Amino acid sequence: MDLVGEVGYAKLSIEGIAHAAGVGKQTIYRWWPSKGAVLFDAFLAMAGEGEAAALPDTGDLAADLKLVLRATVDELNDPRFDQAMRAMHTEIVHDPALAADYARRLDGPMRELKKARLRAAQEAGQLAEDVDLDVAVDLVFGPVLHRWLHRTAPLTSEYADQVVDTALRGLQPR
Repeated sequence: MDLVGEVGYAKLSIEGIAHAAGVGKQTIYRWWPSKGAVLFDAFLAMAGEGEAAALPDTGDLAADLKLVLRATVDELNDPRFDQAMRAMHTEIVHDPALAADYARRLDGPMRELKKARLRAAQEAGQLAEDVDLDVAVDLVFGPVLHRWLHRTAPLTSEYADQVVDTALRGLQPR
């Protein structure tokens, strides 16, 4: 991650990663097929793969989602990670194996945690019973990622709150 910040992702190489790690490049290739895969594992190590916790459930769905979405905004806006996260997303678009790994090891487990919180809200009568939880996750979290990825407008906590309020108004039971 530090190396990406120093040289930029375009100039990042397996040779540079190996040199910074004090190993031969064959050691890197033995464990990772690409620099995108190395970067993804660096993110997982930083985040503590497998340590994801359930989303908060205070009984107030809007407040819980806003808390999580604001934290997501803060993470996406962190200048220490911005370039590396953008590079990782670019690699995911171009590398089907990395995309599958990302889906299996990060996106899938996180999506299940988000759906579990929404399912609890359904059971409490806060969401309609027939709401597709996969679509609901996309409605709440997708706009933030889109705005960040495409830099279409400022990514703020206020925007996160608006996304939650707008999504929940459309997801209320009839």
